[in-house]
Parts: sequence; structure tokens; C-alpha cells
Amino acid sequence: MRLTRQRLNRTLLLRQHLLERVAMSPEEMVRHLVGLQAQENLPPYLSLAARLTELDPYDVSRLLEQRQLVRLLTMRGTIHLLAPEDAAALRPWVAPRIEQEIRVSQSVGDTREIERSAAEAALRDVLAEGPLPQKEIGLRLAERFPYPPTQLGQLARSIAPLAQLPPRGCWKKPGGVVYDYVDRWTGVPMAEPDVPDLVRRYLRAFGPATAADVTAWSAVTRLGPVVKGMDDLVQHEDEDGRVLYDVDGAPIADEDAPAPVRLLGTYDNVWLSHAARDRVTDPEARKSWMGTNGGIGNTLFADGWLAGIWRIVDDRVEMDRLHRDLTKAEKSELDEEIARVEAMLAR
Repeated sequence: MRLTRQRLNRTLLLRQHLLERVAMSPEEMVRHLVGLQAQENLPPYLSLAARLTELDPYDVSRLLEQRQLVRLLTMRGTIHLLAPEDAAALRPWVAPRIEQEIRVSQSVGDTREIERSAAEAALRDVLAEGPLPQKEIGLRLAERFPYPPTQLGQLARSIAPLAQLPPRGCWKKPGGVVYDYVDRWTGVPMAEPDVPDLVRRYLRAFGPATAADVTAWSAVTRLGPVVKGMDDLVQHEDEDGRVLYDVDGAPIADEDAPAPVRLLGTYDNVWLSHAARDRVTDPEARKSWMGTNGGIGNTLFADGWLAGIWRIVDDRVEMDRLHRDLTKAEKSELDEEIARVEAMLAR
């Protein structure tokens, strides 16, 4: 089947549950999406609020505190909110990519020169008695290695599967970064990743897609042979004739399916998980969102496409800029979305 860009847009939004909210638990949604981008604290809550019929943000906090969700450095070398089983499989899968980033990261500096097994052994000793703040980890490692503590702390979070513990990421709870080994924290042992299964799960939430798209989502390379070798996948084409792989029986949306206004955070994997980054954006809109060090604001989607930037001021939603004029119907939908978000922010 040849799929237009518009149909791919609507299909992505359908599978992301952004065409219509669904009655799922936060944990179920996090599993379906194979994690939520959580580099900042607020975006996961906005991601869930945009997709679920009901969301109590304190439920997400409780899931973090009860170790049923966890924050961990995984895909693309960024923090994600994950189910423990996914954290246990995804971190080993992306570890080689994180290792590549260590080689060029300014935040780790020359600590990259420390022999890896020695650094890992020292970190195990430092964390032997339990979790520690990142600053303390760096200071204790500096007793063993002649490098700045801040750089050693950054190295630690990169070379080992260290979860960010609550209250980090909890709703309206301040707290610095405290780390522990994710498998010790959750009780779920690290696992050998089932790469074909991860590809299928990606496709259920983000497909149809190419192997390059899976790489854009995960930052794991050389996936072409894996994807092409999965004989259970079906194939479509995009407007340029490129082959798109998909899970057999996965839904394809109609081109004219209504796409209501949605307010999302600065980051959401819905627009970070395809190679061209154009499933829900165009280059000009994306350029307006990009700053020197990442996204400059929260995002407004209208009719399925990035349509503006917004921010929060005193727990109120303020529109920063619009890329086009909204229709009367879209303005009404935006008012409803703002009311929903502000009601959550007031919690």
C-alpha cells in the first residue's frame, strides 16, 4: 500500500492515541509508547494528559515511588520514563550508543580516559551501601581519580544503568538527582534485549517506518538487516517509494481523520522518532522550535501538525507564537485543551 504523508501523519497520531483519548492507566500508556521522553520533569505529564481520558498526576508520582515506573538514561542518550522491564532491556540495547557519546561529550571531559572496568568497579564500591546524590557520587569518585567531581558524576550516569530516584520526576516535588542501579531499585534484573520484539513494539506505536526511523527513535544503528530479516512484517511505501515496515494488522488511519488540538511538552517522542522528523512537523515549524541547546518551548499541535509554541506562567498556559491562524473550531479546541492543562497544573 502506498501511503501519503498526510495518511502517515494520521496513522502515527492514531497509534499514539493523539486522535482520541483512551481510558488506559499511565503505566499501560508508558508501556505502549515504549517509554516517555522525560529529560524535563513536566513533559511526561503533558504527554499522558494529551492521550488519556483521565490523569491524576499524583498517580504517576505514586508509580515512581512504588518502583512501577522508573527514570533512566536510554534512547538517544536521554532520560525516559519507563516500565521496569523495559528499562532492564532497553539500557543494555542502547549502551553501545551511549558509549559512543561518552567519547565526544564535553560534560564528561577527560574522564573518558579512565579505564572502563576501573571506573565501573569504583562506582560499585561507591554505591555499595545504597543510593547517593549525583554530587556525592562525583565527590567520592574524585577520591580515586584525579578529575573534576562534576565530570565524574556525568561519567557515572553514562557508564552504568543508574535510575533517577524519587522525588525526581514526581509531581510538584522538588529534589536533586539521586542515583541507584536500576535493577537493584526495581528488583527487575537486566535482560538481553529481544531486538525484533522491540522493533515490533516501536512499529505498533510509531509505524509504518523504516529501519532508519527505528534508529532515529533509539539511536541504535545497523538495524537494517534486523528489520529486513523479520518475515512477519508487512510492507508499505511512502510517496517517494521508500519501503515502510509494519506489524501485520496494525491500523492505518484515513487521511481525513480529524486531528484535534493537543498541547504537549517541550519534548515528546511523537516528533523525535522518525529519521526525517517530518511526520508531524515541517522544516520551518521545527526550526522555530529549535534553540541553541534544544527545544525553546512547549508545543501546540493543530490538525495533526506542529502549529505553535506555548509556555507556563504561574500555572497558566500562555501562547508564545502561532505558525498559522487557527480556525474557529481549532480555537475552541485550544480553549478546551488549555482548561484541561491548567486544571492539572492547579493540582
